[in-house]
Amino acid sequence: MKPTIGITMGDAAGIGPEIIAKALQTKDIYQTCSPLVIGDAKILRKALKIVGSELAVNPVQSVSDAKFEYGTIDIFDLDLLPEDLPFGKVSAEAGNAAYQFLAKSIELAKEGSIQSICTAPLNKEALHLGGHMYPGHTEILAALTDTEDFSMMLTTPNLRVIHLTTHMGLIAAIESITPERTYTVVKLAHDTLSKAGFDKPRIAVCGINPHAGENGLFGNGEEEEKLAPGIARAAAEGIDVTGPYPADTLFFRAGRGDFDIVVACYHDQGHAPIKVMGIEDGVNITVGLKGGVIRTSVDHGTAFDIAGKNIAGEASMLAAIRSAIELAPKQ
Repeated sequence: MKPTIGITMGDAAGIGPEIIAKALQTKDIYQTCSPLVIGDAKILRKALKIVGSELAVNPVQSVSDAKFEYGTIDIFDLDLLPEDLPFGKVSAEAGNAAYQFLAKSIELAKEGSIQSICTAPLNKEALHLGGHMYPGHTEILAALTDTEDFSMMLTTPNLRVIHLTTHMGLIAAIESITPERTYTVVKLAHDTLSKAGFDKPRIAVCGINPHAGENGLFGNGEEEEKLAPGIARAAAEGIDVTGPYPADTLFFRAGRGDFDIVVACYHDQGHAPIKVMGIEDGVNITVGLKGGVIRTSVDHGTAFDIAGKNIAGEASMLAAIRSAIELAPKQ
């Protein structure tokens, strides 16, 4: 059965509507999933005109009313925005609408009407002007699903990375790593890939220090104190996890297929290899959300400077949709 993927419009003053319009001109998307845009039908029609598309728009108020046929874009129409909403300008209206699109997608995911969420970018300033004081998508998703333990996963066609820590300074990141966090993220990686159909996913954990500490030669025993107990606990439960490995060779090994996913200890350790191996095809994924909600996202922002000009490319949106299909629960 094809999964139903909810695609949120994001900030409608940005490039989200355009890249959605362009992405859903790709016929093979409809062969592997049932895409449902969640946003504003008026804005989508305007975006289709901008990109020169002849696709039709089918506004629905129930997933059961969607056609899911190539040539027609089904949209769960929240009808929150004026037709003359200007592109490229920060506004409270667009910020609030972006929040409401995401909230509706979570509602649909919780009730089982969609299997994954794929998000177009939002603008943090507009989000705050709209009365929603969150740093971004991830924090909204966590709040609306009542989730505490979650993680960021990044993917390219040949590499998957999940993070122990993300947006914090390096010293603070290392201090925050604990055996419990290591175990939690390893289990998130295992559970996410298992639900996506991987048979006993192979997980490798990066070391914190150069050469993964090299038996105490580098660092102060962080690998033995912070990583090894969590790895051992997960392995004792039957999870196929090994490490810690030196990061300078691990990503090469994972890229050639030795492992299904790498656990990175901090932001740049995981982000840099992903950017090198496929920045245009990179996808940001939030895993661990309660209820099994999977969310993927484009790896770029709202690009207000080019919004409404038919310049933005849809490659990252297509990659995000395909990742949402790949990670949609199969059981």
